[in-house]
Amino acid sequence: MRILVIGGGGREHALVWKIAQSPLVNTLYCAPGNAGIAEYAECVPIKVTDIDALARFAEEHSIDLTVVGPEAPLTAGIVDKFESMGMRIVGPSASPAQLEGSKIFSKRLMQTYGIPTAEFHICENQEDAELFLHRFYAQHPPHTPIVIKADGLAAGKGVIVAQNREEAHASIRAMMFDQVFGEAGSKVVIEECLFGEEASIIAITDGFDVVPLVPTQDHKRIGEGDTGLNTGGMGAYSPVPCAPSEIVEEVLERILRPAIRAIADLGIPYRGFLYAGIMLTETGVKTIEFNCRLGDPETQVILPLLESDIVPLLLAVTDCTLAQVPIRWHNYAAATVVAASGGYPGDYETGKVITGLDKVHEEQNCVAFHSGTRLEEGQIVTNGGRVLSVTGIGASIMDAVANAYIGMSHIQFEGIYYRGDIASRALRSSQ
Repeated sequence: MRILVIGGGGREHALVWKIAQSPLVNTLYCAPGNAGIAEYAECVPIKVTDIDALARFAEEHSIDLTVVGPEAPLTAGIVDKFESMGMRIVGPSASPAQLEGSKIFSKRLMQTYGIPTAEFHICENQEDAELFLHRFYAQHPPHTPIVIKADGLAAGKGVIVAQNREEAHASIRAMMFDQVFGEAGSKVVIEECLFGEEASIIAITDGFDVVPLVPTQDHKRIGEGDTGLNTGGMGAYSPVPCAPSEIVEEVLERILRPAIRAIADLGIPYRGFLYAGIMLTETGVKTIEFNCRLGDPETQVILPLLESDIVPLLLAVTDCTLAQVPIRWHNYAAATVVAASGGYPGDYETGKVITGLDKVHEEQNCVAFHSGTRLEEGQIVTNGGRVLSVTGIGASIMDAVANAYIGMSHIQFEGIYYRGDIASRALRSSQ
């Protein structure tokens, strides 16, 4: 088979790494790829949003299956384009991809179909948002936290948990007046702040059957102790003590399957990966958000735990035969630690030489996945905010975390930053 993976981050590196292990695959491409992906696939310099160029490449190179990593091409309609040309592709079409592309669409769908989520208010303009906050804080103490979400795509950073009235108003001004997230923040959703343990439950679906992957828990904040600004994700791990099998089953029955049925009611089946970010509150499981693809860095944890060949699963999604393909998991734990450029998620410099990757490869129980890297004059250099991650595996979370940090200890580049407390909640609960 000839397979094309679209994307150039850590998620796509993990996908390429896993797909390359399949005996069904003889040619593997990735667009645009990165320095790490180039070890397994031929990298093609096409932007993920250049859908016409990607479709031409797939057609000219007789691609048998395309796998889409990031959300931007999905919400832009890449699946619609490829399918109209008779090409197989894994991912939802543009309409159901609005589950991630529009927080407003997602919240309204959850409300209509009784999918548990936080109470919310939709604000079409800044005046409406300021008025809502004025009324909210007239009924609540000024130190009450509240969540403000940009409606559109913001690279995983468009959510602000305002800790008080002043922060809430400042966040509205930043999103809707200063446009720190561009057009994504021209409309917002304001939600009650939920409290509890978070987890990510990602499923693979062919529009009929919905199969959950192993649950993960990620670390969104830049600082240790979950402090500072939101990022695209600074680490993740699995298994998750707060999400045992009975919780996964509850999420499947109350959140994931109802969402797939809701999309089907719109007349367009959802095929691909569906990510449910959940909160385990005192009143039960609540949906924080939906994403229309695999998570990053969750994928870097999930795929090393997948024992099955991934390619038959991906083919089953496009053929609507998922029920016929068993899925098997390794009985161990995994944890990934993300190394970022100094200054991320704010301003940062690129082009810093990375060393130590060869030593990571020599370790038996860890693997490095590149996110923002490129080749420059024969050297691998930084090319993004999140640069790479190291995933450790082991018999327990403690072992997996230790192996991840052993691997990360070899990595060096100017300004390197990574959190030292990945999986701390799980480690505390195991003591």
